[in-house]
Parts: sequence; structure tokens; C-alpha cells
Amino acid sequence: MLLPGMLRSLPQKILAALRADPVLAASLALALLSCFFCPPSPGYLSYIDFDTLILLFCLMAVMEGLRAQGVFPWVCGRLLGHVRSGRGIVFTLVFLCFVSSMFITNDVALITFVPLGILVLSMAGLSDRLCCTVTLMTIAANLGSMFTPIGNPQNLYLFSLSGLGLGSFLLLTLPYTLAAAGLLAAFIFFGYRRQKGGAGAPSVRPPLPANRGHVGLLLALFALCVATVAGAVPHPALLAVVALTLLFTDRKALAGVDYPLLLTFVFFFIFVGNAKQLSGLHTLLLTLLQGHERLLGVLASQIISNVPAAMLLSGYSGDLKELIVGTNIGGLGTLIASMASLISYKQVAGRYPALKRQYLATFTLCNLVFLVPLYFL
Repeated sequence: MLLPGMLRSLPQKILAALRADPVLAASLALALLSCFFCPPSPGYLSYIDFDTLILLFCLMAVMEGLRAQGVFPWVCGRLLGHVRSGRGIVFTLVFLCFVSSMFITNDVALITFVPLGILVLSMAGLSDRLCCTVTLMTIAANLGSMFTPIGNPQNLYLFSLSGLGLGSFLLLTLPYTLAAAGLLAAFIFFGYRRQKGGAGAPSVRPPLPANRGHVGLLLALFALCVATVAGAVPHPALLAVVALTLLFTDRKALAGVDYPLLLTFVFFFIFVGNAKQLSGLHTLLLTLLQGHERLLGVLASQIISNVPAAMLLSGYSGDLKELIVGTNIGGLGTLIASMASLISYKQVAGRYPALKRQYLATFTLCNLVFLVPLYFL
């Protein structure tokens, strides 16, 4: 009786998941629509970039394990314990997001540090600067993640597709990363000159992770992920090691993987693969995109966010380097330009509903101030 009941409730669960994730729903709709023009066949398997999916899965599982162990809040607490000025507090919070997002992804950085940052700002008497500070933390996470292939999902996908070496990728994104760091530092220096107050670090310092052995194991798995990105470890070997290790040591980490994101990638792979089979459409889009990868990457990101934009435009781009730049800086702008930005908005709106409009205005203005110079860099 249990199995039939589960099967009957499955359609409702699927509908609920699609309602909760508009990007997943849109990707599924596009994939199904494309199937009418290119009927399903074994050739669909050639559309899917399994290397990207494997790396995404492994990185998300390892990061979920480290997050659950409290590693990131502990690091934040240790750093804040040495800060005594309002400007120092803001600088620490912003650049924690900036640097950590290069390795733990922009989503994990914001999930971890924004709630802690809101608490620290309140205790330090800086609540009046909450909207600006959380906005800078969000911008920092979105731009810091640009630097490495593992910083965000679109980088991982475009890095795999482009065939760039790790060194070439880092050289491509380095100027924008340095410019972003300079802009963030200038914002903090000129915007928080008169802020004073103690960090309140002793009250918010999280305890040292209890299971240090498991943390060490997770860090070893993360190093294996990085080695795979560098081409030193085969992707199937990485999947086998990470999946089996966590299956026996940390099943909650496997359960915490963002499986809807993986499905979104699969659906976009199918849509883009089928669209390439339509020669007329393929030629038209190639013509439109030629030489305008950065501009269209930015514009498309404002409407559908930068991960779907990267996947949709990659099939027609002749210059993936410009598309990498466009979809990364395209994460600036609207609230949905990078879906990670919604994490910060929900934290502010949930705790301070009266600040919704102020936060949106501050967020949009600051994002435009960062977007324009980086676009023309």
C-alpha cells in the first residue's frame, strides 16, 4: 500500500517542485518543446556534458558537508574577533564573501555569511547600513566567484566547453577580479569612514567544528575536485570516490545537493542540443550573437539569470571567452541576474520586511555602478 500511495503523490510533488523553481520549470518546458522538432533518440546522450554534471554534483555535496560542520561560520568568527572598527567589520564581511566564493561558490558564501553578517551588524550598532552592506556582500560573492571555474555553475560549464586550461581561465578573469576588488574596497573606504563600533566577535564566535576528522576528509575531497578541474583526475574517478565516501560517512551531504539545479542543466542540454539540429535557427542565432557575446550575455542574464543565459548562448557563440565575461558580470544588475542574489534578499526581507523597498533600491543602484565599468574594462 505504501508504494501506490507514493506513486499517487508523485505528480503533486513534481508540480510543487516546478512551482518553487521557475528556472527549472522553464528549462523543462523548453526541453519538451524542442522534442517536437527533434524526437527523442539515443543521440540525446551526446548533448549532455556529463563532466560538468559530475563536478557540480561533487562540489555541491562536499560544500554541503562542510557547511553542516560549521566550518565557514567558525572562520568568519575567528576573523571578526580581530576587528574593532565599523569599517573593519564591513570590510571583513564583504571580502569573506569575495574570497570564499572563489572556492565554495557564491550561493554557499551568501547562505553562510549573510545571516551571520546581519547579526554582527546589529550587535555592532551598524543596522542603519544593513542594506548597503548586504548589497556589497552579494556583489562581492557574485564577482569573486567569477575568478575560478568552480566559483559558480556557469563558469564550470563554460570552462568545460571552452577547452581552456586552468591557467588561461584564471588569466582571463583576473583583470575583472582585481577591478572588482578595487571597487569594493573604494566603496567601503569612502562609504564607511565615520562608522565606529566594536565587532562583538566574542558573542558571535561559533565553536570549533567537533568532528575535525570528518572536516579533514571533506577538505581532501574538495582538493580532489580541484585536481579534477585541473585535469589531473578523471571525472568518473572523482564521482566514484566522492559518492562512495559520503554514502558511508555523510549521507546528509548527499541529500543536501541541489538536484533541481542538476536537472535544470540536463533540460538545457537537451534544448540547446535540439536547437542546434535546426539549421535555420542555428544560423540566425549565430549571426545575431557573432561579436556581441558580452553584450547579449549581460542582457540575457538580466531576464533569465546568468546560468541559463550561459547555457542558451553557448551553443551559438564563436567567442566563449567573451561569453564567460558577459555572463559573469551579467550577474550584476537585476535581482534575478544571479539567482544567488535572491538568497540575500530573502534574508533581509524575512528579518526586516520594512526594508524591502530600500534594499531593492540600494541593490539596483550599487549593481549598476559596478556593472558599467566592468563591462567596458
